[in-house]
Formats: sequence, structure tokens, C-alpha cells
Amino acid sequence: MEIEEIEAKLLSHVNGPNYQPVKPKIIAKKLGLTEDDRKPFKRALKRLIRKGLVRYGSNHLVKKPSVEDGEKRITGRFQRNVKGFGFVRPLGVAASKGREADIFVPPRRGMDAATGDQVLIRTYLGRGPRGDQRLCGEVVEVLERETHRFVGTYYETHGVALVQIDGRIFAEPIPVGDPGAKNAQPEDKVVIEMVRFPSHAHDGEAVLVEVLGKRGEPGVDLLSIIVEYDLPREFPEEALEVAREQADLFDESIPEGRRDFTGDTVITIDPIDARDFDDAISLERLDNGHWVLGVHIADVSHFVPEGSALDAEARNRATSVYLPDKVIPMLPETISNNLASLQPDKLRFTRTAIIEFTPEGARVNTEVCKGAIRSKRRFAYEEVDEYLADREPWAEKLTPDVFDLVGRMHELAMMLRKRRFARGSMELSMPELKLDINKDGEVTGAHTVENTESHQIIEEFMLAANEAVAEALFDRELFFLRRAHASPDPKKLADLTEFVRDLGIDCDSLDSRFEIIRVLSEVKGKPEQAAVNYAVLRSMQKAVYSPDEIGHYALASEHYCHFTSPIRRYPDLTVHRMFDLIEHGVRPPQDFGQMLAEGEHCSEREQRAADAERELVKIKLLTYMSTRIGEEVDAVVTGVESFGLFVQSLDVPADGLVRIDSLNDDFYRYDATTHSLVGNHDGNSFRLGDVLTVRIARVDLDRRELDYQFVEKTGEQSTKQPAKSLGGKSGGGFKPKVQSSSMKFSSQSSRPKKGGQGAKKSKQGTSPSGPKKDKRSKRRGR
Repeated sequence: MEIEEIEAKLLSHVNGPNYQPVKPKIIAKKLGLTEDDRKPFKRALKRLIRKGLVRYGSNHLVKKPSVEDGEKRITGRFQRNVKGFGFVRPLGVAASKGREADIFVPPRRGMDAATGDQVLIRTYLGRGPRGDQRLCGEVVEVLERETHRFVGTYYETHGVALVQIDGRIFAEPIPVGDPGAKNAQPEDKVVIEMVRFPSHAHDGEAVLVEVLGKRGEPGVDLLSIIVEYDLPREFPEEALEVAREQADLFDESIPEGRRDFTGDTVITIDPIDARDFDDAISLERLDNGHWVLGVHIADVSHFVPEGSALDAEARNRATSVYLPDKVIPMLPETISNNLASLQPDKLRFTRTAIIEFTPEGARVNTEVCKGAIRSKRRFAYEEVDEYLADREPWAEKLTPDVFDLVGRMHELAMMLRKRRFARGSMELSMPELKLDINKDGEVTGAHTVENTESHQIIEEFMLAANEAVAEALFDRELFFLRRAHASPDPKKLADLTEFVRDLGIDCDSLDSRFEIIRVLSEVKGKPEQAAVNYAVLRSMQKAVYSPDEIGHYALASEHYCHFTSPIRRYPDLTVHRMFDLIEHGVRPPQDFGQMLAEGEHCSEREQRAADAERELVKIKLLTYMSTRIGEEVDAVVTGVESFGLFVQSLDVPADGLVRIDSLNDDFYRYDATTHSLVGNHDGNSFRLGDVLTVRIARVDLDRRELDYQFVEKTGEQSTKQPAKSLGGKSGGGFKPKVQSSSMKFSSQSSRPKKGGQGAKKSKQGTSPSGPKKDKRSKRRGR
């Protein structure tokens, strides 16, 4: 039985006139559900709870949503602090709302809930961690464990075998039984299965299930993150077999029903180390001055039969994962790097968007069709930048048609870019730092990735295609999986306005996107630039996949979807398949509930990939910084709290904490109105964007913490931007709201992260679009 059908039956049953609260198992029995329906039933129940249509009562009884006995119960995600207390973020509350939505759970009221668990809490008015009166909660039941498996470091003391779990999930080490069965040795990185979760009343207990290797050895950090985030490893044999069958069936001929573009001049522009090419461009100028842009995207749907084992695996993965020294692809390389890859001089199948623009760049027509191309040339970004800087030498290197095409592409792209910004599309001035990693996976340094005009050309064409395709589906009155980016919360914008004014910048209310854009432009190149750009980023919501028609705020786009990267993103594949059906005269399925669930799944997988990348980068940076204890570095203040300053090193993007008790030159207090630490002596203060000289004081690899010690203030503020926080949440808990991509605030690019292991393509946009972190201008097709 489908989950939507179960959901409808369950809701109808609970709302029946004679319904009495019972446990889920009894409801399932009364609905006549089979063993195969057990998992869909659990998912349906969770969805109804998230929507507030049913709730859990005492003893796990399923109740109607009305509040009974004056008791308020809330379902949410638990986050435990290393000191024992925790917070619950109610389900359905946007991540952008921040801490004000969280409910405080005192140390002795959290049961044995661990970070990430879904819990049911009873709320009451009590005292927070600072003694203030606030809404508090008591965990009544752990509804769903985030995981039972954890990664940590094995050691022995007084004859007892213990594992210190990585990160700040558990304050105390976990005892493990029979470590000899796996031949674990002290300092090994191991995987444990929790038998009993720790609580204030008792210690935890676990069994050791796998030894990953000696702590600090090459590759062990990667394995740790793969296990910790439950990332996919090898493809199942059934999925690989489907890929092999598709390879056997493919021949370089053009089947009936596919438009022949092989006579057109088509090129690709990618990072120099790219291995798969999923988008190609053609562009013609008509006699009337109109532009006809062809955005040719790898036709992945041709090679991934819907409902096959390969499709099931791709859907489960939902996205490729780009780690510093490894790519975990969504599709086997037989398809991603060969069959579907738009390699030069080879006939390749495409799903093509043909978009016509007026001479001024206004879109007037869109056609989406199946095509076949033969790319005439593969360009690296650097080559196109050289062409744009001095075209004359390239006249001899390129055929006339290719030479002219690159020039036309630049002209139209810059026109589209200007129009996009004029309508209110946002872009933050925040550089992207890429780590330099050696063959052993160790950080040796970092360098800035520039968003050059070659990147911008591809970015604009991918954005244009994504938007045109979304409007084409909307015009057909279809629900589809959009890339949705909601408007910022009004309170967040009010706070942003207050913050900008506190910096001495005169501005109207920043609930106007054009006022935000004006302020960003005004501070460009000034000392306040870093602080303002960072604050704007933190005020934005996250972009998600959803059929809801809420538009894309950062792009100022009413209709937007992801179409241009089906090799690495499953949502793009769903859009391609809709056009497959449309071409055959079949209306695509319009199950809004199922589409909503699909969007939630893809968004969750995207977030998992971003978190895993960020955490592995953090580990690598901390390992690197542990070799530099005592060194002094320049750092920019990226966060201010009552307990200290979060700063990021400017030579490598390592986040850490300057604790307030280490500021020995004065007595400092936190000023919430100005978001600063203010000393008793005149002129002593710290705020976002300040540049400090700090000393690397302490690195704790197990807890993933980095402490800096303040040395001196090197300037009032810096125009240098904190890079996208590759270091993630180190040194005490700062986790900037960056969407795992370059800090370019547009859509999230649709250009895939291409490249082989260790080569991340930056085609992704930054910001509220979501992760695309390849170093191929992550700005393609947000």
C-alpha cells in the first residue's frame, strides 16, 4: 500500500467519532495493514505528527491534535550539549528561525536521548541554562533514533575498554564489551553499536563492530566520516548490472524521435580536471537579432530506467557527495563518466532546452526536447578567461565557428547577468577558499577560487535554463519538484536592519530586497563589508526541494527548479522524466503528497552531504592546525557570543573560539544590541568583521574543537571575507549558516561538481540554494 493511501486511512481513522487513543500497532491492525506496510505506516504517522494532524500522548498513544488535560506535548529533534542539557527544535520549524524556536531540556530531563533523535517532550515554564525564565521541556519518549552507530577512538583504562565518541555527542566515553573480538588496539578509530544510550541515571553501553584503522593514518578520517554520516559505499551488484546492460545497448546512432544537433557548434566549459561533462552550450543569432540558446544536458533518464535497481539506488543516494579527497557519485561511473558524459567528438544524448531571447535578453520562448549532440571542443575555465583577456591569439587556435561562439556566449551571458541583478537577484561578496590536499589526504594550505567571467557565462546559462524549464512546467499547470527558497523571516530582517544600523550604515528597512542590495553595494570594499555580507547570509533561509509555489527569494525568481545536473542530483532527473512523459502525450503523475515526501528526502540527503563534507574538512583543518600550535595567525571575527568570539583564520578557513576568559586585558560583557563584546575601558570592543592576531592555542581532534588565544587587534574591521566556513563548527559550537557552496548568493548552480576524486567542481551557487560544492563555479544553476 502506498504511503499516501496509508496516511489518508490513518487520519480518517483517528478523526472517527468513536476513536479512542491507542498505540500505533493497534491502529495498524485495525486498518488491516500487512507486514510489508509496516515501514510506510511508520512514515505516514511521522508525517501526520509533523503536520500537527495527530500527536502522541502518554504511553505512546496516538491522539487527535487537540490539547487534553492542559498538557502541551511537542515532537522535535534533540540536540544534546556536552554539559548534559539539551535543546529541542520542534518539527516543522524552519532552520532559519534559529535558537529562539528551541526548547531547553535540563540535564536530568533528557532521558537517554542523543543528538539528532526525534523525541516527544512535555513543555513547562522553567529556568534556562543562564537562570532566565523560559519555555523548557522534558523528554517523554524517544520516538526515533537518529542512529545506533557511532565512530570514536578506542582506549583502555584500569582494565576497562572504552570508546570516546567523536565530536560533542556524548560527554563521557562509552564502555564496550569484548573488544578482543575485533582485535582493537588503543588509538584505533572504531565503529560501535549502542546497546544502551547513556543518561543522567546510567552509563551507556556498546559493542564494537568495526575497526577502521589507526587514528591519524591516511584515509582513516575519510572512513570515519563515511560511517558517521552513513554515506553509501559500493553500488549494489543489481544496480551495476543495469548500468552494464545500458552500456551494451548503447550505440552512437541517433534514434527516431531525437533531434539531431550534431551539425551545430556545441562546446563544453569545465574545470581542467573534470571527468564528466553534463552540460554543453550552443548559441545562434537570428536575422532579427534574437538569440537562440541551446542548453544541452546529459540525458540521464535514457540510461536509468525508472523503477530499476539502478534508479532505486540513485534515488536513495539523491545526490553525489563531494568530499575533499573522494567523490561518492549518485550514479556508477559507467554512466556518469562515460555513457551520459558529453565528451568532445562523441555522439551523446541530451535533454535540451532551446531558449529564445530578444536582442536585449528578454526570454520569449522555451522548447524542451530530446537531442543528440557532438561537442566540438572542450574548454577549461582558464582557457576561456585567456580568450576573453586577449582574443587575437585564439583566432589561430580555434576554428572560426568555435571562436565566434565563445564571443557570442560572453555577450549574451553578461546581458542576462545584468538583467538578473536589475530584477533583484542577490549576490554576496564572499570568496571561496579551496583546500590544498596532498596524496595522503593532508591539508598543505588553501587558495582562493575566483568567480571569473568564464564561470559567470556558464552560471547565467544554467540559471536561465532552470528558470525557463520551471516556467514551462508551471504553464502546463503541473506540480513539480521546485528549488524553493522562502523569503527571510520578518524578524530576521528586522534584526538585520538593526545590526546594519548599529554598524553606522544608514539604511531603510531591509525587508526590501533592493535595500539589501543597495547596502551590499555601499559597503563593498569598505571595512564593514565582511560583517554585512556575513550577517545577510545568516538572515536567509535554506533552499529546499518542494512542490510548494514559494519562489526563489535569492534569485528573485517566481518559478525555479533544478534541471541541469541529473548526473549528480536526483531532483533534476525527476524533471527530465516529466518531459519524457509530456513528449508521449502523457500527463505526469500529480501526487502532491508523494512529491512533497520526495522533496524532503532529497533535501535531507543534500544536507547530509553538506554536513559530511563540512565535518571532514573540519577534521583535516584541525589536524593541520594541530601541527601549528603556538603560531600566530590573522583571523576575522565571524560570531560573537557571551562566552567568546568565533573567528576564522585568514590563511586557511579554520574556525575556532577565543574564549572570553582568555581576554585578559579588560573585563568584557556581551552587548546583544550591537552584537559585540564591550570592555570597561574606552575603545575595547569586538564585533563581526574585526581582524585580530590570534595564537593557535589548543586542538582537540576527538571533540573537534579549536581554541585561539587573543594577541592583538590588527584593525578595526576587514574587507576580507570569512570564506565559506569549510571548517564548520569548531571550537565551541559556531556553525555559520552557509549552504555548502561558494558564498555566491544566487540559486544553486546547476552545474555539477565534476572532477574525479579530490577534484571538486565548482558549479554550484552559494547560498540558499543548497550544496554544490564542486570547484567548478558552484554557481551553475542554483
